[in-house]
Amino acid sequence: MPARRGARSGRGWDPLPPRPARAHDEQPLDELPAGDDPERGNVPTRRRRDSPGGTPSPDDGAGRRGRAAGGAAAQPAQSESDRAREICLRQLAVRPRTRAELAKVLVRKEISEEVIAEVLDRYDEVGIIDDAAFARAWVASRHHGRGLARRALANELRQRGVDAEVAGEALETVDDDDEAATARALVDRKLRTASGAPDAVFRRLVGMLARKGYPAGVAIRAVKDALAARDAEAAEFADQLDADALASDIDPTS
Repeated sequence: MPARRGARSGRGWDPLPPRPARAHDEQPLDELPAGDDPERGNVPTRRRRDSPGGTPSPDDGAGRRGRAAGGAAAQPAQSESDRAREICLRQLAVRPRTRAELAKVLVRKEISEEVIAEVLDRYDEVGIIDDAAFARAWVASRHHGRGLARRALANELRQRGVDAEVAGEALETVDDDDEAATARALVDRKLRTASGAPDAVFRRLVGMLARKGYPAGVAIRAVKDALAARDAEAAEFADQLDADALASDIDPTS
């Protein structure tokens, strides 16, 4: 019988020859170099890299938090005067305010009366608040922009705490002729889209002028003159109106 070419295993012929033993396979385990683990296929243990600035200490994060907390605590507390000034500047950034308006806000924010007087007196001195200038600007804006008469303007200035004498000086910039011309312009604008019988239109327009603060005499005359210039029907109705008598019935002071 011919000789067999190799040893037979239980699985059949081995396709590869047995691997020769390496040098360290015969070394005792206690003599293997550090990191050589037979169970891991001789993969060296991965070392953790240190950060470029060195190994951070465990309490670095806590130290930073402590320093931040210490810095915040070291800031001086805001004084009541500083808080009052900050409140005033925020209010003035929205629109001009009177002294009374700012004082009302500061009281609501629980600022003491002494600090309120100190801050507002200083603002008066440097011109940051000026009730006279406020009143003049308010009258000019509301009369020309909204068509308000002196009576309505005086009421608005009083609501904003402007002194009666200061308000009176500002209202002197609007005279009787200004009021009559503004009333007529308002009526002409409304008549362009007004509809209905002349008497109904008359009542609506007089009521509109009254709400804007015009005396009854000024309102009735403005509407009567505008209706007279509108059309024949309106002119006939207006011709029958006694403006002075109607004004006396509505407002005895007219």
